[in-house]
Amino acid sequence: MRKPRDYDSQLKALDDKAKQLKDARQRQFGELVAATGADALSIEQLAGALIAAAASDLVTREEWRKSGAAFFQRGAKARGGARAKPGGTAANTGGGTSAPAASRAS
Repeated sequence: MRKPRDYDSQLKALDDKAKQLKDARQRQFGELVAATGADALSIEQLAGALIAAAASDLVTREEWRKSGAAFFQRGAKARGGARAKPGGTAANTGGGTSAPAASRAS
């Protein structure tokens, strides 16, 4: 006879994993803001820039994506050729307007 599945523990494990992913994403956004120097902006300026980025046209977003890719490639070369990882920010994982909103539109 089969052992019954423990759905509660599986659901809790999935919830824990989702929380870890969300925390990692938030940390990576913060690291991205600091790495680009955007932490020198006031919170209002940064919010305004992100709102404008989210509302921009596809051509502008593509230009920003290319610029962002070049930023990460320069960072990889500075780290000794290791492949740069934007920390999962290039993949659209849902959510509202977030720091890499412009880089997600590819």
